[in-house]
Amino acid sequence: MFLNLLGSRLQMVICSDYTNAGKTLDFKLHTSDDVTLGAWFILSEPYYQSLRTSAPAPLSTPSMDTIQSAMRAHPTVLYLHGAAGTRATAWRVQHFTSFTSRLQVNLLTIDYRGFADSEGSPSEDGLALDAYTAWTWLLDHGAKAEDILVVGHSLGTGVAGKLGSQLAKEGVRPRGIVLLAPFSSVTSLAETYNPMGYPILQPLQRFAWGRKLVRRLIIDAFDTLSVIEEFNVPTLIAHSVDDFEVPHSHSHTLLERLLDTILPPPGVLPSTPGIVVNGPEFAAFTDAQSKRRDARTALVRKVEVPNFGTVEEFDGKYGRVVYVESLWGSHSKVGLQEGVQDVIATTFGLTGAAVNSS
Repeated sequence: MFLNLLGSRLQMVICSDYTNAGKTLDFKLHTSDDVTLGAWFILSEPYYQSLRTSAPAPLSTPSMDTIQSAMRAHPTVLYLHGAAGTRATAWRVQHFTSFTSRLQVNLLTIDYRGFADSEGSPSEDGLALDAYTAWTWLLDHGAKAEDILVVGHSLGTGVAGKLGSQLAKEGVRPRGIVLLAPFSSVTSLAETYNPMGYPILQPLQRFAWGRKLVRRLIIDAFDTLSVIEEFNVPTLIAHSVDDFEVPHSHSHTLLERLLDTILPPPGVLPSTPGIVVNGPEFAAFTDAQSKRRDARTALVRKVEVPNFGTVEEFDGKYGRVVYVESLWGSHSKVGLQEGVQDVIATTFGLTGAAVNSS
């Protein structure tokens, strides 16, 4: 399966507790198909500090009452990680620390089936069920949908896409969806995948047999491009220019798909034999292209941020759509960019935000 083709290390290890036992609950989730998943719930830093400063002794592992109280006090991020490593991977832990402090959110993260201390073997449907299980756990323990921000990174963006599509079909609206270093689909990723800057799969695409081989290897589609229009919430996409594993062109593709829902059709290049250049068919095509470019310029607000990158924003069908393109951050650490985090906080009203108490 493509999970293995991407070089993920499905480490069957026991994840130790997070950095602070008083801030994190290490526990198990159970899916509807009877798979046990390893998970962490991490208290927001402001909430943890309020407990710590008022406690007469060092804090022990948070109780379920404490977690429910924390979710009533602060929004919660459901973090869906990428293919490499586990929830205990060092730079992933940096994300958790930064999100809970800078964004002032609680955070739930899981290891998918077949990763770390979770049971089972990974598959597209299995990972989708894992994410839905985590979502349901949050609701069952007191969180409101509008106070949950779904954040996916790399492979996790494909998982987040499936979760977002499912929730939209159920008429459920989370606070929003964040896609960090996403791919448009695994099929497209196979054509552009550049580990360490080397496009190892692209040579196969030159031959018919090579294209067939790649398609056979790709069992898991994770086709975010086909479902992103279904998201019924504000959406933020962030990608680094120096991402040599998943080119930022994938994010451009996803952004344009969202623009397709509210802009004039882009037009289709005529392919009929004998079509004359500058004839009426080509004139119609170029006119459609020109109208779309003009409409895009009028709709999208673009800001160049010195020494950081660019931010594009427009009012989509279901709320704000934001694209952040940072100059650096590589594939794994785009979410650690303070500028990216600040745009996330502004877009979804996070820093110091109270939850919906109604």
